[in-house]
Amino acid sequence: MTQQPTADFSVKPTLIGEKVILRPFTGVDATAMAAILGDPEVSVFTGSAHEGQLDLEQLRAWYGTRNDRTDRLDLAVVDRAGGEVVGEVVLHEWDAHNRSCRFRTLIGPKGRNRGLGTEATRLVVGHGFEQLDLNRIALGVFNFNPRAIRAYEKAGFVAEGTEREALLHEGQWIDATSMSILAREWAVHRGVRP
Repeated sequence: MTQQPTADFSVKPTLIGEKVILRPFTGVDATAMAAILGDPEVSVFTGSAHEGQLDLEQLRAWYGTRNDRTDRLDLAVVDRAGGEVVGEVVLHEWDAHNRSCRFRTLIGPKGRNRGLGTEATRLVVGHGFEQLDLNRIALGVFNFNPRAIRAYEKAGFVAEGTEREALLHEGQWIDATSMSILAREWAVHRGVRP
């Protein structure tokens, strides 16, 4: 019996696109991420509006240790036009046996509505399939975030089902959509679906 290749999440790459650069976090990125995480739209769409805000020292500790993790990949999304950190992409909850993981991203106000999130998604998903030998990447997105759903669809994610009443937001129950993309699908369209 041959052993399956194993993803190496200890390698923290720099991925370069036309609009964004994905690179490993440094402790100094905490200041930019504090502003992004403090954005009301980010807190609503990530489902964390009811949670307390982390202070700058907590964020420095968090982002300063992302490169030490061997079970996940956290990368800063940098806008090539201005050189600013505008968000993050994360491959996490790695299941080595099933060669799968979950994906999440957030883009702050300075990176919205210019295709940066879609390109960042394509770059990290491509890395997951082509370098980490993943078979499946999955995510969940709240249904009141159509911009994110559209970006995921453009990158090749397919809706699998609905998580009913997954989030209580301002007295309203919000459903979430489960989505995924498979390596064999990526091999066909490489994140650019017709």
